[in-house]
Amino acid sequence: MSRTAINDLVAVFAGTFGLALFAGLILVPAWNSYSRLWERLAATVLSLYVLAVLVGVGVVAALAAVYFWG
Repeated sequence: MSRTAINDLVAVFAGTFGLALFAGLILVPAWNSYSRLWERLAATVLSLYVLAVLVGVGVVAALAAVYFWG
């Protein structure tokens, strides 16, 4: 197995595991906290927004680390 294939495999498993944790620890409790459908949908959208922001911050931090490392 090549180094690139191993990196891709680790990235896929880490992403899958991270999304499963997000769904189980953040999304499901947010969904179950409300009774009306529009409240549940709003909680889902806001949770996904927070996830997108956190991923964006992580990408920017990683790019900054790569930029300043070399």
